[in-house]
Amino acid sequence: MKKMMMALAGVAISLGTAAAADPLHGVWQTSKDDNGNFGFIQVAPCGSQICGTLVKSFDTNGNEISSANTGRQIITETVSNGDGTYSGKVYSPDRDKTYTSKLVLSGNQLAVSGCVFGICRNGGTWVKVQ
Repeated sequence: MKKMMMALAGVAISLGTAAAADPLHGVWQTSKDDNGNFGFIQVAPCGSQICGTLVKSFDTNGNEISSANTGRQIITETVSNGDGTYSGKVYSPDRDKTYTSKLVLSGNQLAVSGCVFGICRNGGTWVKVQ
């Protein structure tokens, strides 16, 4: 009986975790960078924050390419503000800079912007692919 109760408690906890998944979690296609390349970012929890890792890169024609940044965290130190906006950091491989970011989620689209040393940049709109 005790084992059964423990198993049910485990199922309840895992269901609760799945139900509480943040809408930002998933795979996002970035906007094209200065070189015309884009990538797929896998967004997932990392501790109490949200992180996103570059999992695939593509050239301007949509052909998968090799990238030294594959596996690199692009989104770091990110938290939900509770209103569809997120604050954190976003790394831009084409400029080799990390920006203090603002992410705005609207359905399956994510508006990305950020600033570094007072210079702000619009990172375009990312689209959720998974």
